[in-house]
Amino acid sequence: QVPLVESGGGSVQTGGSLRLSCAASGYTTKRNYMGWFRQTPDNEREWIAIIWSGSDATYYADSVEGRFTISQDRVNDTLNHQMNDLKPEDAAMYYCAAECVRRDKSWVGGYWGQGTQVTTR
Repeated sequence: QVPLVESGGGSVQTGGSLRLSCAASGYTTKRNYMGWFRQTPDNEREWIAIIWSGSDATYYADSVEGRFTISQDRVNDTLNHQMNDLKPEDAAMYYCAAECVRRDKSWVGGYWGQGTQVTTR
């Protein structure tokens, strides 16, 4: 399995913006749900944004609705994640995922990248 590869993490001031990207290993041209998740050392991995590759339909967790935007670029086969108005609680390791599935009222990923760290200051 060719891995997903995230990039774009870093340190950003509270209130600032950051854009993450994920080399999607062909998943943007395959019908599946792709998404961004995040995890801190003290918490379970949580979903924050999901996109359906076939129609660009998107879903967001309440905690990021209106501030974060997930998108896909099928030409360059990348999954993107624009994060605006970053808050201290947004600091986490961010992961992109493919073949995501809906489970209860949440989402889980099928295939994962290695993650990219976002910190706030």
